[in-house]
Amino acid sequence: MPRRRTSSSSSSSTAPSAGPAAPRNRTPQPVRVRRRSFGDFVKAFLAFAVLLVLVAGVPLALAVTVGWPLPDGAPGLDWLQREITVQTFLHILTVIVWLAWAQFTACVLVEVKAALSGVGVPGRVPGSGPSQLLARQLVAALLLVGATAASLTPGLSQLGQSLEGNQKPAVAAAQQTPGLFAQQQEQAASTASALAEQAGQAGQAAARADGGARAASGDTKYYRIQPPEGRHHDSLWEVAERHLGDGRRYKEIFELNKDRVQPDGSKLSEASLIRPGWIMEMPGDARGGELVEMPDEAPNVSEQVQQQISDYARTGGDHAQGGGGAQGGGDAHVSLPEQRPAPGPATPVTPATPAPGPAAGGQHATPAAEESGRSFGLPEALLAAPLLAAGLLGALGRRRRQALWHSALGAVGGRRGMEPPTPTGDAQDVQDALLVGADPDGVRLLDRSLRGLAASLAAESRPLPVVYAAWMGGNGDLHLQLAQPAGKPPTPWQVGQDQTFWMLARADAERYEDAETAAPYPGLVSLGTMDDSRLLLNLEAVPGLVSLSGAEADRAAVFASVAAELATNGWSDRMTITLVGFGDDLTPLAPNRIRHLDGFEDLFETMSAETRQRRGALGAAGHDSVLTGRTGPAQHTRWAPHLVLLAAQPSDEDALRLAELAADAGRLGIGYLVGTGGTDLPGAAWEMEITGDGKLLAPLLGLELEAQLLPVAQQRAVVELFTDADPERGPGGPANTPPFLVDISEQGRPAVYARLVGSYEIIGLDAPDGERSAQLHEALALLLLHREGVHPRVLASALWPRGVTEDVRDALLERLRAWLGSDPDGTPRLGTDATGRLTLAKSVVSDLDVLRSLYFEATQGRGVDSRQVRGRLLTDALVLVRGPLLADRPEGRYRWLTHEIIDAQLPLLVADTGLALSEFHLERDRAEKAIEALNAALRTAPADERLWHELLRATHATDDADRLRALAADLIGRSGARGLPPRTEALLDELLPTWRDGVAAAG
Repeated sequence: MPRRRTSSSSSSSTAPSAGPAAPRNRTPQPVRVRRRSFGDFVKAFLAFAVLLVLVAGVPLALAVTVGWPLPDGAPGLDWLQREITVQTFLHILTVIVWLAWAQFTACVLVEVKAALSGVGVPGRVPGSGPSQLLARQLVAALLLVGATAASLTPGLSQLGQSLEGNQKPAVAAAQQTPGLFAQQQEQAASTASALAEQAGQAGQAAARADGGARAASGDTKYYRIQPPEGRHHDSLWEVAERHLGDGRRYKEIFELNKDRVQPDGSKLSEASLIRPGWIMEMPGDARGGELVEMPDEAPNVSEQVQQQISDYARTGGDHAQGGGGAQGGGDAHVSLPEQRPAPGPATPVTPATPAPGPAAGGQHATPAAEESGRSFGLPEALLAAPLLAAGLLGALGRRRRQALWHSALGAVGGRRGMEPPTPTGDAQDVQDALLVGADPDGVRLLDRSLRGLAASLAAESRPLPVVYAAWMGGNGDLHLQLAQPAGKPPTPWQVGQDQTFWMLARADAERYEDAETAAPYPGLVSLGTMDDSRLLLNLEAVPGLVSLSGAEADRAAVFASVAAELATNGWSDRMTITLVGFGDDLTPLAPNRIRHLDGFEDLFETMSAETRQRRGALGAAGHDSVLTGRTGPAQHTRWAPHLVLLAAQPSDEDALRLAELAADAGRLGIGYLVGTGGTDLPGAAWEMEITGDGKLLAPLLGLELEAQLLPVAQQRAVVELFTDADPERGPGGPANTPPFLVDISEQGRPAVYARLVGSYEIIGLDAPDGERSAQLHEALALLLLHREGVHPRVLASALWPRGVTEDVRDALLERLRAWLGSDPDGTPRLGTDATGRLTLAKSVVSDLDVLRSLYFEATQGRGVDSRQVRGRLLTDALVLVRGPLLADRPEGRYRWLTHEIIDAQLPLLVADTGLALSEFHLERDRAEKAIEALNAALRTAPADERLWHELLRATHATDDADRLRALAADLIGRSGARGLPPRTEALLDELLPTWRDGVAAAG
């Protein structure tokens, strides 16, 4: 969980056991490594003189003028009765001065030892704050001519601060998880961490300067910035960690390449802003397989990249800040990562692409295409929103399944077919981004954890605590921030940094099972990330309004993200989301949840009535808030949250009315998020601001987040995906045409044939290496199920859900290409289309492709005009059905199938094939053949009610009453406690009127 920080400081979160952590984003404290000037020598001489006077002159003066101040022997009782003289006062004062001198000398020794050993912030001498600070200033001035002096000298602003606060250990600070309201909790620790980090980094840079300067031009190495991979993005910190052994040496790479023209025409101006395809000159001691030396020594690099490296090498030398900080000399300026956003690159960057620091896992600006021509430009906003992406992807899958069943059970003339439309353009990119960025495991753990907490509290007869926010840490731990202490949390929850935090470790969360209880905190919604943790704000618990200021377009992106996640998240049961002032209609995302209102008057009328109703309901039920009744008997009726998102800025009069309306909102389960143009909003409990570079600021709460956004272009593409999958679109939708039709004649025999329907078998290829076989089979299955093409990042995300580096992914693709081989004309069977997506050649076919093609030909092709052809094609199609899809797939693999709708498509396709073949046989009174076809289809689609109905009719056609009664009994036994569906009961009443007697006799 992140630690909160103010706009002027940040604190380290590096655990003691961790390796070197990435620099934290904070207000920069520049460190200059510069040539020694005459002024430096003057300052050093004056500091030496002052130290000489204080350390040697003071004791010498005391010894000469006063002498020994203490008594020569042990004092007696008469000593207390002696007269106090001036000499006595002088002796007491001398003792005090000696003690002060001893303390100051100790401080000087500690500071000198720390400076010479390279320790940036030395240990504290007890009770010597001002003395040690003075000693530090003098020692730093004396050593200013040394390599580490700049890093040891605190700024002048530090003189008035408490030394104890400045030296709070970073480890202790890392163990704290600050809340939203403890605004000054870690400012002192942040200063100490910054000073220590600067000292260590500057010392290491100075120690390596000579070695870097001796690097010969022939030994120069270059590194090419890699494109982002899932949630992983290349960074200077990671490059330094891999190839220099220490991530903190990223500054050397920055200084070597600063302001040099990159292949795309832009320049490196901030260490936090690098772009895929850029070339970085590396220090001479860099090592690693990803590095490239001079182009003529790099045979595995394309000619285009060789030329780029060659051109880039000619811009080196003294061009970049005198050779770079790693080579010493010159006025190289070494600055730490900044909290403020980096300047934009030469090409436009959307507000949804914030420029982070060089820490591992940060996001880049708009990713460029690789030199090979493959496109990696997926929407970064959705890639960086795993909970939102998971919710949208799950809701989209449910919508498409609903459309399939609507198509299957609807009238023939209104059917749209079993193939959902293939998205194109922005909609296709957004769908790929959802597949790559979604974190369904995170949603599942969050939902189970919250419901498990509610169930545990209910078992102990304890009420749910009011939760203001939740933090999901990068390690999977969940922290709930309570409005007030609520006692000891139930096991396995633990108390966090204080009594207002409850924490659940990921390992404990994974042991939770599904709990039969209402969602306790459905109003949680993601706002953004700080460091490696994600903040979810509980909108319905806010005691008043939440205001969001900033430019209108930036506010709209935040509002769209909040609305989309609330409408589709997986940790709520039901809710109402009222949208006012939204330019685009978001209702297709969740028609049962979202409603749009025209203006404030409609909103005030609606919410006034609901507020009165909820107050009355709470009073009648005897509850003080919705939380106390949410897990009770009425959990699914009156306690669902109602969240209002008011994107349009209200007038002053409307704002006052809204503030009055929201005064009691938190207790009633009603939340308000209101957009403003920057003016104060009456009744705002929490005030936030969205900046043009994607930062979400809440200064009073000590928050600075990388905001979660849904820009308008991606918002419209998401809505397009849901609109195309709407089951109510009717016959105007696309026809039932498979995405890939196979030549089913003898001349169309494929070179590679994969059997997916049933057990997985491949014909036409040699078995791959045993260690790689499962992975190659899985990759091929994904490509076979998506003949329209698969984005490389989607493929990598499917095979490695937790992330993978580009070299590992590319190695797999090369093995897959080699395994699939080429067609006789030399065309590779694994290719790449114009958008960079991976596609299979037509010579690679699956039985699912053949099954679709046979059914299409039988019902919409040649079989329409020829009854004989139709019967043959349908029979051939049904023979292909050997069981469910990939029936013997290994456990733990093919998890990406949960995002697919093939599990709903295949049973419907088999059922339709069986029904068509049954109809074909019944037309010629071949009831036994019809029953055989229906039973074959039922093995793959046992839940399809249509097949059972047709089987009843076919069995009735045999005139065998006993056989019909046995089938009816089988159906009744399968129905269980739910009983038969109404339409099945009606059909049995028609075909076997006495079937109820058998049920009564069995009962």
